[in-house]
Amino acid sequence: MFLTHLESTEDSALCYPADGLATLCPKTGRPLFARYDLEAAGRALSREAYAARPRRLWSLAELLPLADPTQAVDLGEGGTPLLKLPRLGSSLGLTDLWAKDEGQNPTGSFKARGMAVAVSMAKALGARALAVPSAGNAGGALAAYGARAGLPVQLAMPTDVPAANRLEAELHGARVELIDGTIADCGKWIGARKEAEGWFDLSTLKEPYRVEGKKTMGYELALDLEWTLPDVILYPTGGGTGLVGMWKAFEEMIALGWLPEDVQLPRMVVVQAAGCAPMVDAWDAGADVASVPSDPHTVASGLRVPTPIGDRWMLRVLRESGGTAVAVPDEALIAGTVRVSREEGMFFAPEAGALVAALPILLERGDVRADERIVLFNTGTGLKYPECFPLA
Repeated sequence: MFLTHLESTEDSALCYPADGLATLCPKTGRPLFARYDLEAAGRALSREAYAARPRRLWSLAELLPLADPTQAVDLGEGGTPLLKLPRLGSSLGLTDLWAKDEGQNPTGSFKARGMAVAVSMAKALGARALAVPSAGNAGGALAAYGARAGLPVQLAMPTDVPAANRLEAELHGARVELIDGTIADCGKWIGARKEAEGWFDLSTLKEPYRVEGKKTMGYELALDLEWTLPDVILYPTGGGTGLVGMWKAFEEMIALGWLPEDVQLPRMVVVQAAGCAPMVDAWDAGADVASVPSDPHTVASGLRVPTPIGDRWMLRVLRESGGTAVAVPDEALIAGTVRVSREEGMFFAPEAGALVAALPILLERGDVRADERIVLFNTGTGLKYPECFPLA
């Protein structure tokens, strides 16, 4: 194991041991992330050796926190395809458009990556029960990985959670409490009960290991592109774990020597729904933190995150990458999902349909150019959202 310690995302001088269940930095109240002995890890795993392994998340074991990879809670996650979108690209005037299809993960979304690592670590470190507030896919993924690990799971979900997500969670044996409100209200419900109930809280960025699972998207992307990186990455952003995780991956690959020190890193683009766009509002205002929207609403349940705890971290990534943020209305993100379905045969989740809707805006603003390599992250399968797509 090459994990050395946990470090505050706000102050690198604040370091903590990684030998027990961990939540937020006790001094800043902000997220922690895992640090590794990258020099030693690089000697143990070269990029050539990684490329020769099966396309699976745990093929990156030397750069993940679990001490014994044979104890991984594994459902076959990772190794999702990077697919060219020639017809959609042509219709938008783009020459090099791609999609990383995370909907092909177990449980149908990128949440499988984060939960695979977080549940593996929680079990290894002695957690006896797990809990999370979820707008949908995270809850379904935790229920599945909790079942695989033999650990009980408690979920708090909004009353209007997509039916497929609730069904998935309950079939995997999770207890589901429906809350009248947003994921923030669900988080308060979990927070008020977790100590008495003995639940370990796996909320987005409130523990350090879901982001380690999500960072594998960045490693896979570099591998998919033969150790180059795209010019631009569009990412549908709720809690933002994947966004900051990929940025962490790029920084690690430079330190490992897998990417050159002078590599041009992608411009990261946050895409949100107009009815719940705290990160876009913060970006437009030049703020360092996000404010809570007065009436957070969107049919894209994964984007209805009014209080992202990683807001400061995400804004730093946007600034460091030279990226930007954009919001689109619900009708546009649904139209975006329909468009990519009909032009490319890929059924994006509504959250990723927002990326398709954002592209013309970004082109018109000059935030992307027609000849750039652009990668869209489809975070889940649209099959979980039948209520968003009434039959014509």
